[in-house]
Amino acid sequence: MAPAAAVAASIPSGAAFAGGSLPLAVLIALVACLFTASCVAELARELPAAGSVATYAARGLHPAVGFLVGWAYVFVEMLVPPLLLLQLGFTAAGTLHAEWSAYPADLWWPWSLAGAGVIAVAGCLGVRASARLGVVLGVFEVLVLVVFAVLLIGRAGGANTLSVFGTAHTADGYSGAAGVFAGSVYTVLAFAGFEAAAPLAEETRDPRRTMHRAVLGAALGIGLFYVLTTYAMTVYFGPDRFAEFGASGAASWEGVARASFGLFWVLVFLAVVNSTIANANACANVSTRTAFALARIRVLPGLLATLHPRHRSPVAGIAVQTAVAVAAVLGLGLAYGPVTAFLLLATVIVTVVVGVYIIVNLSCAGYFLRSGRAAVKPVRHLLFPVLGSAAFVPALLTAAGLPVFDFVTELTAPVSYAGPVVGAWMAMGAVVLLVLVRRHPERIAETARVHLDAYDPGGGRRSGTVPR
Repeated sequence: MAPAAAVAASIPSGAAFAGGSLPLAVLIALVACLFTASCVAELARELPAAGSVATYAARGLHPAVGFLVGWAYVFVEMLVPPLLLLQLGFTAAGTLHAEWSAYPADLWWPWSLAGAGVIAVAGCLGVRASARLGVVLGVFEVLVLVVFAVLLIGRAGGANTLSVFGTAHTADGYSGAAGVFAGSVYTVLAFAGFEAAAPLAEETRDPRRTMHRAVLGAALGIGLFYVLTTYAMTVYFGPDRFAEFGASGAASWEGVARASFGLFWVLVFLAVVNSTIANANACANVSTRTAFALARIRVLPGLLATLHPRHRSPVAGIAVQTAVAVAAVLGLGLAYGPVTAFLLLATVIVTVVVGVYIIVNLSCAGYFLRSGRAAVKPVRHLLFPVLGSAAFVPALLTAAGLPVFDFVTELTAPVSYAGPVVGAWMAMGAVVLLVLVRRHPERIAETARVHLDAYDPGGGRRSGTVPR
């Protein structure tokens, strides 16, 4: 996950609706996401597989649904690294231009390409190197923003108030609970990625225990971090004028740091840049492992299941991921500009990811109902899936730009191209599914297989079956 990037760019989008009640909106989003995180965690414990969400849908609903979920998930996770690399590029270029006007504001792409190189090298060195890189970068950004939040709370002094966890400070035109609800829909999107540990199940010690803790821990930990940082900035900036707060300019995280905390803004800037690389690295791991799982059962080209002989990393998948990232960054970034390209990719990603979350919620209920009445825990396996799905439906409609609610803005070109892009990709997936069902139905059935069950009795691995 990318906590610094989300705190600086994603969460402030909810301030236009929730205003100074944004901390309450974040808290509501956390509770909503925990419903889905619980479902993912329950399935990750029962079905530790590199296919993750695809395997869950295959076992909980139907193998054909599992294939389509995997098809969508690989696609969208391959687009997250270029999304973050675009943010890396325009953030670095914009800041350097602001400090030294001689640096061209539009010279963003070298930073994006440098980030792509770092991620590719880390991925090829194996999951240990890649995970360690993510941990180091993640710890840095979290520490910087936690220290900054503490400083903000201290400077706020008597302005500290729990009223920001009520509905008294919402933006004009979005009074009361309506404003908080609208803000929470936008902040929900910052939580995407809490399930990213699940595809690493086959490379993890004691995955049935570890995956459950990792998924729930990620959602809860990141949520509490978001609540802390949002509260700190809200009380410092002023709840009644927080609707003006955004992702750039004086009324932003970097702007406040520049104006009030001297050179501390440099650490905030580095935390955001660091966050883009850490998140892109994590999502590259997700996309390559999910692609490996589908290639292993031959529903994707077998080349994607190729492993490095020493590091056991899926090198072919990493090469494809890198090529897609570079092509998307340069193609879309140079055609539309890096910020517009970022918005286009973000819309595609959120639309698909939220849809996948809803299907995973349904898969949780389906899997445990199929397992027998004794295995069903009504709250975790039935109530939470329903609540999780209900919480994400407004986010799905918002991401797609469907004006079902008053606060949803209809998308304009080229961001509006996101819908046709997702539709075209899923139509291709449906065609591939029909061909496979007709010619190789056994491959579709394999999406439900948990390969860890094929380990030898001594607990060893079958050579070459999983990446490391």
